[in-house]
Amino acid sequence: MVEEKKTRHKILLVDDNAANVDLLEAYLEPSGYDIIKAYDGLEGLSLAHDENPDLILLDVMMPGLDGYEVCKRLKDDEKTRLVPIVIITALSDLDDKIKGLDVGADDFLSKPIVRPELMARVRSLLRIKTLHDDLDSSENIIFTLALALEAKDPYTRGHSERVAALALSLARKTGLSTETQKIVHKAGILHDIGKIGVREAILNKVSNLSNDEYNEITKHPAIGANICEPLKSLADIIPIIRHHHERYDGKGHPDGLSNDDIPIGAMIIATADTYDAMTSARPYRSAMSKETAFSIMEDEKNSGQLPPFLVDAFLEMMREE
Repeated sequence: MVEEKKTRHKILLVDDNAANVDLLEAYLEPSGYDIIKAYDGLEGLSLAHDENPDLILLDVMMPGLDGYEVCKRLKDDEKTRLVPIVIITALSDLDDKIKGLDVGADDFLSKPIVRPELMARVRSLLRIKTLHDDLDSSENIIFTLALALEAKDPYTRGHSERVAALALSLARKTGLSTETQKIVHKAGILHDIGKIGVREAILNKVSNLSNDEYNEITKHPAIGANICEPLKSLADIIPIIRHHHERYDGKGHPDGLSNDDIPIGAMIIATADTYDAMTSARPYRSAMSKETAFSIMEDEKNSGQLPPFLVDAFLEMMREE
């Protein structure tokens, strides 16, 4: 029986004092960790991006770029924000720890370093990092599944990515927060994942759908929400997926929500989805021109399908571009 190879965790040590780095390395290396060493803040930032460590032990008192600034930059960066950072300091003042928390530090160690305490905190934070990585992997599988499903059909290939890009621009145009913009963008990629539960014969049908076929296809938002539900990291996205086919007048599905009861993200996705559906070829019709789509959206402003304020913002955005 072949023994499964265990993944070695990488730990980045950042300290301008070489003796401190050597001491930490001597404590950590016997436990099987791969050690990466940086001797100033800028080098630490560079190695954090290049080496993708699982944990960073960061000294505070360094010339030039101190540990607080390094920590802040790493936590502000999408690529490194989930890497646990332990700030190591000889400072014991409460204000110093508050400052560390403010820049995103995950834990603190006081000098002189006590090896059992160091090892316990390292093991604890690496367990948390492993859980984050597992969650991220599961989320990536769902995103890959959504794009793979779409790629099978030449009529829908690229649809979700286009909807996601349009929705992101519209969220930005309407002044939503950066965090909400990210949520809307993710929801755009995943909004049609529920179609995995709809028969291909219905999705690709060139003639009109029967009532039963139409009822089946209207289930895809709820199916998509159910697919994503087990992942807590997608909790903010699930209501957008579920409600992106609601109508502003309450005549949509699956729950018949209306007006402000519909999540703003779902209404943004619906607006972007409507435009891309019209300007893309489908088995039953050719793609419409942009101007034709704009005209239809203008006509539909007062039909109850979409919020007029979002249609106005969307058309203004598209015409500006």
